[in-house]
Amino acid sequence: MRTLVLNAGYEPLAVVSFKRALVLVMNEKATVVENVDGEPIWSAHGSWERPAVILLTRYVRVPGGRHIPVTRRGVLRRDGNRCGYCGKTASTIDHILPRSRGGADSWENLVACCLRCNNVKGDRTPQEMHWELRLIPRPPRGAQWTVRGTEKADPCWSPYLELAA
Repeated sequence: MRTLVLNAGYEPLAVVSFKRALVLVMNEKATVVENVDGEPIWSAHGSWERPAVILLTRYVRVPGGRHIPVTRRGVLRRDGNRCGYCGKTASTIDHILPRSRGGADSWENLVACCLRCNNVKGDRTPQEMHWELRLIPRPPRGAQWTVRGTEKADPCWSPYLELAA
């Protein structure tokens, strides 16, 4: 069981185990916003519902904004595992402006690509190949990118994750 932790301003912060969430609630550092239907947890001092979403009682400042690192897995996920050139299933990533020509490892210069298109394109740009990109590569946004563990989100989390998007 996992629990979504919200900052005092209802901004999603993290996903923690329900045990960690329960400790935060018992120590009065958080309050339960939503519970999981099921069996309660019994202790010597009573019973507790399993928290699905908790809200911190004090605001936690997140330093310097949240930077989303560029990864192969992230590029494939952003593009829906579809090739940016032909639309088939992608298994690799491609530098739009090749690295040999000064292309950076950035969200704007990387696109998901199938093996065939990647091999045919080689060390050229899409303009030289007379190809068009099916999408404009941009950095991903939203809580599902900045909060770890929300890829497999619980359905009851969706209202809180949508607020942050």
